[in-house]
Amino acid sequence: MKRARQTEILNIIRTVDVETQEQLLDELKKRGIDCTQATISRDIKELRLVKELVNGGYRYSSSSQKGQVDLDARLKTIFKEGVTSVDLAQNIVVVRTMPGLASAACSALDGMHIPGMVCSLAGDDAGILIMRDNKCAMEFIDEIHKLLH
Repeated sequence: MKRARQTEILNIIRTVDVETQEQLLDELKKRGIDCTQATISRDIKELRLVKELVNGGYRYSSSSQKGQVDLDARLKTIFKEGVTSVDLAQNIVVVRTMPGLASAACSALDGMHIPGMVCSLAGDDAGILIMRDNKCAMEFIDEIHKLLH
């Protein structure tokens, strides 16, 4: 539901000049999506929407793709430099880090919007990732091994 809503938000701002969150809520309601202003606010932050000046007024737009690529590269660098190992226990992935870096690694993972990841929880030098199922966990571990090597 979240992905569908966020996809619709991106479609709306491509086709309609939306100046406020209230306008965005109205546009979503017209399309059969009912949500709260707080939800829209979180979506705007997660989608990295920005307000740009157009014809003397402001409208929401998606941030540049280059910015997203740069952010992803930085997150991957943080993750690669801080993680010492990863291990798998069914649908739970254990991420070991250098002392004090588990929170940064889990935050980086959260920012990568990994398919199949439900949530992360960090301690001092270890984090756990709850994956939807064993298959998602195994695919993730394979990708992490490629990243770390």
